[in-house]
Amino acid sequence: MARARVIVMNSALGPLDYRVPRGMEVEPGAIVVAPLGPRQLLGVAWEPERLATEEVGDNRLRNLLAVADAPPIPAPLRRLVEWTADYYLAPLAAVLRMALPSTSALEGGRTIVEYRATGKTPERMTAQREQALERIGDRQGLIRELATIADVSEGVIRGLVKAGALEGTAVDLDSPYPEPDPDHAPPELTRDQAYAAGILQASVAAKGFEPFLLDGVTGSGKTEVYLEGVAQALREGKQALVLLPEIALTEPFLKRFHARFGVEPVAWHSGLRQSQRRRAWRQIAAGQAKVVVGARSALFLPYPRLGLIVVDEAHETSFKQEDGVHYHARDVAVMRGRFEGCPVVLASATPAIETRHQVELGRYRELKLPGRYGKAELPAIAAIDLLAEPPERGRWIAPRLVRAIDETLDRGEQVLLFLNRRGYAPLTLCRTCGHRFQCPNCTAWMVEHRLIRRLACHHCGHVIATPRACPECESEDSLVACGPGVERIADEARALFPDAKIAIVTSDTIWSPAKAAEFVGRMEAHDIDIVVGTQLVTKGYHFPNLTLVGVIDADLGLEGGDLRAAERTFQQIMQVAGRAGRGEKPGTVLVQTHAPKARVIEALVSGDAEAFYAAETEARRDADAPPFGRFAAILVSSEDKAAADETARIIARAAPRVDGMDVFGPAPAPLSMLRGRHRFRLLVHATRQLDVQDVIRDWLGALDWPAKVRVAVDVDPYNFL
Repeated sequence: MARARVIVMNSALGPLDYRVPRGMEVEPGAIVVAPLGPRQLLGVAWEPERLATEEVGDNRLRNLLAVADAPPIPAPLRRLVEWTADYYLAPLAAVLRMALPSTSALEGGRTIVEYRATGKTPERMTAQREQALERIGDRQGLIRELATIADVSEGVIRGLVKAGALEGTAVDLDSPYPEPDPDHAPPELTRDQAYAAGILQASVAAKGFEPFLLDGVTGSGKTEVYLEGVAQALREGKQALVLLPEIALTEPFLKRFHARFGVEPVAWHSGLRQSQRRRAWRQIAAGQAKVVVGARSALFLPYPRLGLIVVDEAHETSFKQEDGVHYHARDVAVMRGRFEGCPVVLASATPAIETRHQVELGRYRELKLPGRYGKAELPAIAAIDLLAEPPERGRWIAPRLVRAIDETLDRGEQVLLFLNRRGYAPLTLCRTCGHRFQCPNCTAWMVEHRLIRRLACHHCGHVIATPRACPECESEDSLVACGPGVERIADEARALFPDAKIAIVTSDTIWSPAKAAEFVGRMEAHDIDIVVGTQLVTKGYHFPNLTLVGVIDADLGLEGGDLRAAERTFQQIMQVAGRAGRGEKPGTVLVQTHAPKARVIEALVSGDAEAFYAAETEARRDADAPPFGRFAAILVSSEDKAAADETARIIARAAPRVDGMDVFGPAPAPLSMLRGRHRFRLLVHATRQLDVQDVIRDWLGALDWPAKVRVAVDVDPYNFL
């Protein structure tokens, strides 16, 4: 009798055996529909010898119900799923779920009706209808998708359809994408670029695993280099994947790709409509989508002929997933390249210490681009000591930076003011009684967003209208904003430069590729004089007329106990500095700081990145911190504080005594309540040689805790909150 071992999409269950009915063919990787009690679940057939399970008699097996009309999950991706689950201590089903979309992508070809605006104004216009039409704009989608975009009910959308303001259009869900032409518009490369591109092309043609660090200063043309690797993959009949850290970077990249290859690549990110995701998944799985650009989740898609993987801005911490499976896309990308037998390119102007260490060990090959492309020069960086040159009372921009902005605007050039803090102010309090507005679900302050007249928690999303009176003492007009956010800096810039056109760029204003494209268009049309932005604007953008960057608070990222704080601050400021002087006009960067003698600030001003990295690396070595030692965080959470505390103590008491491993805690997490759950942390510190995953797996596997308590393990943590 034919049997199949199946991983069903339920993380609480291990692999299950099923009977394969006569006439049904099930190979490893096949996507199947399996019965589980009264339910029907998606699953993937696996090699039986790779998954141990309890022996079940033939008479107890249930029949598989169907095999999906979709290509099987390829063997290299199955090996990656196994490795990711093992390394990050996650259920196989939780990892595999990232490779499978909704069930609609597993059905055969069909068309659906999506809706778009006609430009007609309905006779009866309500506030909700007006909001819907404004937010929908030129977008297209299903009724429920448009309702979500517009933040209205589906009834409002149906009413607009009936009124003729929206019309339906048939969409073919399986129409093929146009193929990129590798010889469409090859660029003129510098000698350094041509050398690096030649090595990448040879590696792609060799069809073997080889990890590269493409290390080039901002503006050196790293994108043009790795796109030549993509072109070679296309010539070899292979697929290529480019990972980007932010959805907002997708639109500028699509334009550059289109200029090089004549068509856009296939995009994969959370902003896609359901029909777009379905089409992309099916075309990728069939090998018809030749080049995919996307967020970290694109790494787990079922490419059958992967010939190159690129991780752009590979140092970015947003490649680390902080919920669900706690994987790091940079490291998983290298492993996927190993299983696929293809080169992997990690591109960065400020590579992570972990990546640099792999180069030193000879595991990664380094390709360097030491200078900017063409006539562009790296900007001059200077520090402003806020203790010696403080801003005027009630202001946050120092006088020297104000003068520099004035001179830059007089020359008709553009300015970027950087502060990595959204909203108007990080804290709002009552000047009468001292009451501070705190999130009811998290141990975090509510952040004032004056543009939308709301107080918001940046951790759980809780929002309240900004009150007129203090809820504690009921004093009216007594609320005062403490500290600056980007909105406050923008207000100050408007007061100082009333004729300047100012734009705020954060995840609140640039939430989709379309919004990013609109921002880029305004910058290129010189419709913006001063950009005030967070880290969202520090990477991937190329504005030749932007010549001055002002960093408002360079010390902000150094707060807290994060072992990577100095490295992150250096990377972030170097990235934002790289926005200045990318054309023929020289650039200037002014960094406001209270600690000009701090090692990271001195390294930024002197440009001595190597000395900074050497000192940081030595400090990590002394502390046995990554990449020389290993960390794993155990996070215990529950809505019941006592239950979470007791479970954390049980875990700590059961900690095994193992040479080369120490366990610290439990202790309340710095963010001790998040989304209504109380949180306690333990930190495992181990030597590089110890297989810490096996130790933790055996340790936690022997324990029980209440169902209302959640225990998560984060291997190689980046977030220590």
